[in-house]
Amino acid sequence: MIEPAAMSLEFDHAFICCSPGAPEGDALVRLGLTEGSPNTHPGQGTANRRFFFGNAFLELLWVADPEEARSEATRRTRLWERWSGRASNACPFGIVFRSTGAGAGLVPFPTWAYRPAYLPAGLAIGFADGVPLDEPELVHVPFLQRPEVPVHEPTNHALPLREVSGVTLGLPGAERLSPPSQAVNSAGLVAYRQARHHVLELTFHAAEDLEWDLRPALPLLLRGVTNEA
Repeated sequence: MIEPAAMSLEFDHAFICCSPGAPEGDALVRLGLTEGSPNTHPGQGTANRRFFFGNAFLELLWVADPEEARSEATRRTRLWERWSGRASNACPFGIVFRSTGAGAGLVPFPTWAYRPAYLPAGLAIGFADGVPLDEPELVHVPFLQRPEVPVHEPTNHALPLREVSGVTLGLPGAERLSPPSQAVNSAGLVAYRQARHHVLELTFHAAEDLEWDLRPALPLLLRGVTNEA
C-alpha cells in the first residue's frame, strides 16, 4: 500500500506502451472508465490516451513520430526501444512519481536530467539510471503537484474506482531486480512480484473486493480492495 505521508515521492501515473492510436484503450471504455483528454509530446515523438482518477492517471502511450523518438534529444529515454520492443523482451511500462513536499528533494534512485522541448526552460524530468529494459522505466517529475481533483478531467467512472492505493508490477525477472527497482520496492512506492509475463496491477480502495483483468487487450489488472495491510 502507498503511504504518501511517509515518502518524499508518491505515485503520479503509469504508462503502458500501446499500438499507434492505442486502440487497446477501447477495452477500458467498454469496461466503464470514462476517458480523459489525450496529449502529445512535441519533439519527443509520442502521444497518448489518458484515464484519470482522483490522485493519479493511466497513460496509454505510443510512438507517433519515430524520427523524433530516436533523435539525439530523446534517445537516452529509450522510449523508442521500450515501445518498439514491447511485444518481445522490453517491459511496456513506466512508473512516474511526483514529490510530496516534505523531503521533496529525496529520490531513492540515481537520475539523469531529461529536458524535452515541450517543457519550459529550466525544468527537467529525472529518468532513473541503471534500469534495464525488461523492468519498468522509473521517472521522477519534481515539479508535479498532487491535484485535489484533476482539473477538467473525468474521475467518476461507472466502475467503483476513485483513487489508486497501490501499484504492483509482475515481471518475469522479479527475483533479480536492478538497484533502482529494489529501492522503490523497499521504499514501499511500488511492489514487484514474479510473473510469467509483464503485468501492471493498480489497486483501489473499494466497498467490496473486485477484479478486472484486461488481458489480452492490455497487460493490466484493476483491483478494488476493501482491506489492505
